[in-house]
Amino acid sequence: MRARTRPARKAVILAAVASLGIGLLAGCADDGKDDDSGSSSGGGGGKTTITLGLFGTAGFQESGLYKEYEKLHPDITIKQTVVERNENYYPALLNHLTTNSGLQDIQMVEVGNIAEIVQTQSSKLLDLSKYGKESDYLDWKWKQATTADGQTVGVGTDVGPMAICYRKDLFQKAGLPTDREEVGKLWAGSWDKFVDVGKQYKAKAGTSTTFLDSPGGLLQAILSSEKDRFYDASGKVIYKTNPAVKSAFDLTSEAAEAGLIGNQTQFQPAWDTTIANSKFAAMSCPPWMLGYIKGKSKADAAGKWDIAQAPKSGNWGGSFLTVPKSGKNTEEAAKLAAWLTAPAQQAKLFGVQGSFPSTPAAYDSTEVKNAKNDMTGDAPIGPIFAEAAKNIPVQTIGPKDQIIQQGLTDNGVVLVTQGKSAAEAWKNAEKTIDNALDQ
Repeated sequence: MRARTRPARKAVILAAVASLGIGLLAGCADDGKDDDSGSSSGGGGGKTTITLGLFGTAGFQESGLYKEYEKLHPDITIKQTVVERNENYYPALLNHLTTNSGLQDIQMVEVGNIAEIVQTQSSKLLDLSKYGKESDYLDWKWKQATTADGQTVGVGTDVGPMAICYRKDLFQKAGLPTDREEVGKLWAGSWDKFVDVGKQYKAKAGTSTTFLDSPGGLLQAILSSEKDRFYDASGKVIYKTNPAVKSAFDLTSEAAEAGLIGNQTQFQPAWDTTIANSKFAAMSCPPWMLGYIKGKSKADAAGKWDIAQAPKSGNWGGSFLTVPKSGKNTEEAAKLAAWLTAPAQQAKLFGVQGSFPSTPAAYDSTEVKNAKNDMTGDAPIGPIFAEAAKNIPVQTIGPKDQIIQQGLTDNGVVLVTQGKSAAEAWKNAEKTIDNALDQ
């Protein structure tokens, strides 16, 4: 849900494959409202029309939440305009915010863009702390959309708590345990242990499959579990000097050099083929990834996957709803945004659409506790992701996080799987990132 190339595409997929039941990129779920005009009152019969600008498949309409809200509020009509890809949606949103025109009553913002919105556009957005209940949300999620002076410009929709999805059949053939609790113990607390398990896998499995799907997936997972990554609290870019970033890069490179990782870039057709042909045994797995796995797998893969806790908790994905001050219906829009992201609605959204709630109260709901996925059989995916979500660190997010992440993956560690040394890959990533940041 993120012009930009790989991170943008990854982020689009966060929204587009949020459903646990589907894995293909969703097309525009437009309701016929094709223009990008602002909100309007008098949506027929004296009703007030609330408009939402979204990207990917947010799931509000698909899960019936709009109809439910309209039933509760007969004087309200809800319409959405959807852009399939965030790299097309977000630049336009920034332009509309800058000019303070052409905005919908509610505008969605992806987590990778929220820091820039908070830092540069907060004056254009309503303070939603008066509508959303801070205690309902994960602490770190609420803070991501809150300015230094306490203004909360967005209420969180979903989050992407990280777990590890693995093929039970391939683990068994390699002599590794298949029970999810035992698997999680193999690498608990350490990404180094995780790579060591990969080496054990390769020793028995040979070269017909790799332990992991891609270098980008491993690097993303490791970095997602770090509090400080690319920026420090003052807003300074620190990716070059942050030992956590270099350590993650080096560990991923080590795994690549050892032949533990496929040489594909995630979300490309060639990578999709490795899923279909069962060419790897494990992958970094936020909730939305289950939908992608299902969409790209052959029918006989159902039930062969399972899911275990990651070595350390991290987050990959999630969005926010914001309310521009220039809208005609700011009060009603703010109420709708708060309602759509309240625990009860987030639980329903997860049950139907697979977007994992950013509200811990939803974790005790039947929709979350009893959730299952075709690919992982009877695995209690709701409680597994809930446990991970509760332990995610509060991260420092910078305005250009996506650009830096992209440079480290697509222009960095992937090169190691293609024969470059770790040092060469790091140097290339640095050059790409610094050019993008004009440094």
